[in-house]
Amino acid sequence: MTLVRFRNDRNLDNPVPKTFSDMLDSFFDNAITHNLEMRDFQPHVDILEHDTSFELKVTLPGLKKEEINIELEDNILTISGERKHETEEKNKKYHLVESRYGKFTRSFTLPRNVNREGIKATMEDGILSISVEKSEEAVSRKINIG
Repeated sequence: MTLVRFRNDRNLDNPVPKTFSDMLDSFFDNAITHNLEMRDFQPHVDILEHDTSFELKVTLPGLKKEEINIELEDNILTISGERKHETEEKNKKYHLVESRYGKFTRSFTLPRNVNREGIKATMEDGILSISVEKSEEAVSRKINIG
């Protein structure tokens, strides 16, 4: 992380920058802020592999299981939904909102060695867990020498 010294040399009464460098700083600061505001909500996903299954853990804070859609078409597992911003009330005054809201879709191509009937999903504390069983042929097994 780089520390940058705070400079309070901008005059709010005169919005024209003093130097060309100040103008570029202002331009890029505004561009970055605008870009962050335009970004939609994309849940984070962790994928683990166990001996007999794959597990996807999707972080979906503030969503209920009824607001999430999970589909499997061919070998593509798609998770979608919408994280809605709570309606503003008259007595609430936000000073900063860093949370992202909006519709989201995440798709994952599953390997061919999964049991399509052995997919289970649970939701607890804002974490969606999807377990995808491997097919019998894909599970490694120990072979005894006779």
